[in-house]
Amino acid sequence: MIKDFSVLYVGNIDLDNVGLDGTPADDRRYSNERLMESLHTAKLVAQLMDDLGFYALWMAEHHFQREGYEAIPNLMMMGLYLATQTKRLKLGAAFNVVPAWHPIRLAEDFAMADILTDGRVIFGVGRGYQSREVESLGGPLVDNDANREYFEEQMEIIFKAFNEESFSHKGKHFTIPAEVEFRGYDVKEITVVPRPKHLPVEMWQPIVSGRTIDFIAKHGIKGVVGLTGETLVTQVFAQYREACARYGRNLIPGEDLALELGFYLANSQKEAMDRLRPYHDERYKWFAPFGFVRYADEEGRSWGTPGAPARTPHIEDGVQQKAWICGTPQEFIDFLHELEEKYPGLEHIILHWAEGMPREEFMEQLRKFAAEVMPEFRYR
Repeated sequence: MIKDFSVLYVGNIDLDNVGLDGTPADDRRYSNERLMESLHTAKLVAQLMDDLGFYALWMAEHHFQREGYEAIPNLMMMGLYLATQTKRLKLGAAFNVVPAWHPIRLAEDFAMADILTDGRVIFGVGRGYQSREVESLGGPLVDNDANREYFEEQMEIIFKAFNEESFSHKGKHFTIPAEVEFRGYDVKEITVVPRPKHLPVEMWQPIVSGRTIDFIAKHGIKGVVGLTGETLVTQVFAQYREACARYGRNLIPGEDLALELGFYLANSQKEAMDRLRPYHDERYKWFAPFGFVRYADEEGRSWGTPGAPARTPHIEDGVQQKAWICGTPQEFIDFLHELEEKYPGLEHIILHWAEGMPREEFMEQLRKFAAEVMPEFRYR
């Protein structure tokens, strides 16, 4: 049963000249003064969401983005600060780009944030998708198999750092501790100081492939399915449940998953689509080349696979696929009730902030959603 509503803010500034015919994504280059806007925006949105009763503000880690779409490089630091500016709101990492980190430094940063916020920071992990940032920060990405291998070894270390009072690790990429002498003895193990207060650590990871599903099911990680067409959502939700059962976790449909939806509320579906169109198109100008069009054709094939569409989607495609919900508040309520019938274990809905939408317009959408949609689900 749906009970928690959150927002994903990837760190975009207020972009100018948006839309399909607007400034090409690669031509955008903003000053440092403009790029700093993302941090102020995060504060304003977090405070509004806290007042309105939202569950969590999820943010994305990215680096070097002079284009202005994703301009928050450290989610633990951002979450810790926002916790001082709010009362109840949780702050989610969607997602820490693990291959851009030393795994122990990431574990330490989260542990400090967990302790200092008393559990209000949510730990999320991802393998990354931008070669410019991951490879520049020392991790592999272009070689997909190397990226997966590196990430999985890093995660093994993070689990040890969180859950074991002391540990050692010797793998292909990391030897921990270093084989050195310390104060007259040979170091054989280390202790992460401090470890998180709240154990086991609740972890989330985006689901993008079958191999991801098996990994997160095996390790008890919860999954986020974002801006994904209805057919693929059905497939992924079923695959996750089946994988969890193989590892002894018997879940009801939708349990331990979050569904991320794009949205716009207006007096009619047409009005909502017309208003959202330039922002939706701006998003996919940036994200479609990375493969982030998770729609299926009539035969169930993902866009971009042989025979399926490979073009940049229009808002009509997103609405038809039920990845973007446009219309009246009642229409959104009806859609959420349909989800509850299909996935009775689904508790978490994440609202996506279309990257081209100005801050004030999105905040007004949140006010409308909180006033006209959330009360239907909040008090059950």
